[in-house]
Amino acid sequence: MPPPTTVELLWGTTQRPKRGPKPALTLDGIVAEAIALVDAEGLSALSMQRLAERLGFTKMSLYRYVPGKEQLTALMLDAAMGEPPNAAGVHQDWRAGLRNWGEALFARYRAHPWAIELTIGVRPMGPNEMGWTEAALTALAGTGLTGSEKLDTIVLLNGHARSLAQQVSSMGENGELQFTEQFTAMMTAAADRYPEVRAAFAEEAATPAGKSGPSDALRFGVERILDGLAVLIGRRN
Repeated sequence: MPPPTTVELLWGTTQRPKRGPKPALTLDGIVAEAIALVDAEGLSALSMQRLAERLGFTKMSLYRYVPGKEQLTALMLDAAMGEPPNAAGVHQDWRAGLRNWGEALFARYRAHPWAIELTIGVRPMGPNEMGWTEAALTALAGTGLTGSEKLDTIVLLNGHARSLAQQVSSMGENGELQFTEQFTAMMTAAADRYPEVRAAFAEEAATPAGKSGPSDALRFGVERILDGLAVLIGRRN
């Protein structure tokens, strides 16, 4: 019997033996442990051998459930993405639906930064990831946009959430403090060369809420994308 393909594992269409002893492991349990490992140590720490050691089994025993690392990471990505926001009924308010979608997607990327790397390239999509696409398209139903325009909208929102989450994650826990210290030193050394840069950061720091942070940057970008869509939708209607 050939090993299951990535698509078969993602969509649960592979046939499991109905006879014999009860399996000592479960595919969901293997994926959950792999996610815990990568959340803690990064994607580079993942190997079938390392995962088997964490589970207390041999590497060969894992191959009974998942043929290799390629299939494992595909399952990890879909599990980490989870189910999308509930889009039922939001097609009457497409802005609210897409705003909620973009903010929820950013939160998933922030919780599992390694997932960003796994979404690159041609690959099969799992039911959860497909569900995110369905949710965004449901929010856009009735707007008058074409199918291509709806899909391009998803690309725009996803790209904004991805890039911001990636930037924030790369800064680390003390990244903002380090940037502030470095920026202060740079402005001290070249205060007169970049007056607009200095003025913009000074104005941001003086706002009642303090520095805007990634959440405000996310909302600002999402709202500008939605503003542009509103113009296009208005023309169509």
